[in-house]
Amino acid sequence: MLNELVCIFEPKFTTVGALKKLAGETAIYGMSSIVGRFLNWWLVPYYSRIFLPEEYGVVTNLYSYVAFLLVILTFGMETGFFRYANKTQEHDKIYSTSAFSLFGSSLLFVLVTYIFAGDFATFLDYANSEQYIKWLAIIVALDAGTAIPFANLRHEGKAIRFATLKMVNIFFNIFFNLFFLSFCPYILKSNPENFLKYVYRPEFGVGYVFIANLIASVITLVMLIPEIRKIKLLFDWKIFREMFWYSFPILLVGIFGMVNQNIDKILIPELVPADKKPMEQLGIYGANYKLAVIMNMFIQAFRYSFEPFFFNHQKSSDSRAIYAQVMKYFVIFGLLIFLGITLFIDFFKIIIGKEYHSGLQVVPSVLMANLFMGIYFNLSLWYKLSDKTWMGAWIAGVGALLTVVTNVMFIPSMGYMGSAYAVLLCFVIMTVISYIVGQKYYKVDYDLKRILIYLGISVAFYYLSSWVHFSVTIFQYLLNISLFLAFVAIVFFTEKKDLRSLLKL
Repeated sequence: MLNELVCIFEPKFTTVGALKKLAGETAIYGMSSIVGRFLNWWLVPYYSRIFLPEEYGVVTNLYSYVAFLLVILTFGMETGFFRYANKTQEHDKIYSTSAFSLFGSSLLFVLVTYIFAGDFATFLDYANSEQYIKWLAIIVALDAGTAIPFANLRHEGKAIRFATLKMVNIFFNIFFNLFFLSFCPYILKSNPENFLKYVYRPEFGVGYVFIANLIASVITLVMLIPEIRKIKLLFDWKIFREMFWYSFPILLVGIFGMVNQNIDKILIPELVPADKKPMEQLGIYGANYKLAVIMNMFIQAFRYSFEPFFFNHQKSSDSRAIYAQVMKYFVIFGLLIFLGITLFIDFFKIIIGKEYHSGLQVVPSVLMANLFMGIYFNLSLWYKLSDKTWMGAWIAGVGALLTVVTNVMFIPSMGYMGSAYAVLLCFVIMTVISYIVGQKYYKVDYDLKRILIYLGISVAFYYLSSWVHFSVTIFQYLLNISLFLAFVAIVFFTEKKDLRSLLKL
């Protein structure tokens, strides 16, 4: 294995150069994603201290619907844009056609939602909160409508500009959350006649979470105007049809993916018996689910850079060797995050309110599920590069069906813990299916042996830490630190020749 890698590195260093480029872009996307999401993530412990679990359950529930709607309104056009922008020389046509398609669908969505807002609110059991539906409709439309301008920034390699805009959005979202939920109540408590009484209504409660998001999205739209102005008044129906039919399976993949990630947050209020306080359980589950944020940030940063990366390198002679290397290091970093959080969960739990600590048991399963989701995304290049996106949709459909069935089976008896097991089982099975099928159509020699060994060691270390308990806290921490460092050492000594080659070059 190592001799083969040395051969890859020697000729023109293309593999190393490509990996360095991917690492550089991932670092830029990652820093903005990590810093921004980390700041945004602090809203979770903030909410957990000002909202009761059942109130936070409303936020968790409605944002689950938002995730579905965002996927539907973008209908896989981002991936279609990357595919055709690299496939043809008609960039302006590709850019404008894909952008106008999302502008149109987003506008239509807002109009329909406003007309039937009352019916939607009643259907979702928020009959007295119709305004929530309207606010969220605008948020979804703004995010979907700006998806292609953001994708074009990634296509052009403008990672810093992309990262800056995303950071601005997160900053204003946090700012207005603090403004409405803390600053206004504090000022009005001591000075009821302050002018803030005209902009703040205590009865809005969790509604201010959505208002803050809406304001941040509008500000981001304004800052994105220079990119929007580059869109020419062009719309090619032929190109749109080709992109749509290429992207439509990606839409199905996205919908099925949202089922895998979010259907639990929709089903828990419906399947948990009323006497077991379903919205309270959902709030606890949602807050602890967010403790996997570091894994999510890593995967999101990787996805931002990897999709344009593998399309750009598909014609390289050593592209498959590059993809194999990327997969191995992706898993290694993901497992470091898994161990870092699970071995030191006592530290992370202080972040959320004590009322939510009963749900900490879901964190290991959710973390590992997210890692397998990232592995699945990594594997998905085979059906995107071979234009077999329908097969990707079928695999995702199997996963979605499995997720729904297992949630329906597990939630009534196990509560939110059943959802955690369901999402892990789903992504493991999807990953296995994608690997087996993908090797037939686009063979990549992944270092499966080492990947499985690293997975086995990390899971074994986690269970060892769970089984061995010391009455003295410092001894427990010493054990966990030793296990974490042992994993790092195993990886380093196994991969040291590869790592030295990468670092030198």
